[in-house]
Amino acid sequence: MHYEDKHHDTLLHIDASVRAAKNDNPSHDSISKNIAKCFIESVTQHQAIDEYIYRDVGVNPPPFITQDWIGAVFTPENKKTAEQKQLLALSDTLIAEIAAADIIVISSPMYNYGMPAQLKAWFDQVVRVNKTFDFDLSRGDFPLQPLLSCKTLVVITSTGEFGFEQGGIREHMSHLVPHLRTLSKYLGVSTIYEIASEYQEFADARHQQSLENAYRQAAELAEHLSSVT
Repeated sequence: MHYEDKHHDTLLHIDASVRAAKNDNPSHDSISKNIAKCFIESVTQHQAIDEYIYRDVGVNPPPFITQDWIGAVFTPENKKTAEQKQLLALSDTLIAEIAAADIIVISSPMYNYGMPAQLKAWFDQVVRVNKTFDFDLSRGDFPLQPLLSCKTLVVITSTGEFGFEQGGIREHMSHLVPHLRTLSKYLGVSTIYEIASEYQEFADARHQQSLENAYRQAAELAEHLSSVT
């Protein structure tokens, strides 16, 4: 296939681990970030990416929303003060990145059975009325409707334990991927792919096997997406 025949997409990559991808002590390297890096590198080998947008919210988290932030959100556009517009400037930028993206990659470790606070802070900045969803009580019990659509989400997770998948022995304790799946609707996601590395705390052959499987799945998914996007 010639280069000019390949697909052109905008890819938004969000890393959520507080660990760096590379550290002096390799055992401290972020697993989720390194699998995501492998996936991104594989994608660029198979297709041309028009724009690559990267946010490391684990290391550079957006601020938590505040009462003033909420007040600014619910102030009509033509009545927002300069201060309110400034309060929402980062949110506007983050939402524009999502709107532009065809593929969204979110890599995240599981912290205390859920998503890192830093990643939740990013979601709180971008799931915003009249920007990523609208609200209409005439819809009855489901008044929220997403405003974005047709995006692909790749979720890459790392967990210390195992069995968090549907039917797994810790499914009832899994509040990371289910939360991401619920919120993905408001990012305009229609297709979700999941890659998981497990058993980190056990540091045994099962962890090594899980890690190898995750890297293999990342490479295979990158090739698959180049044929369908």
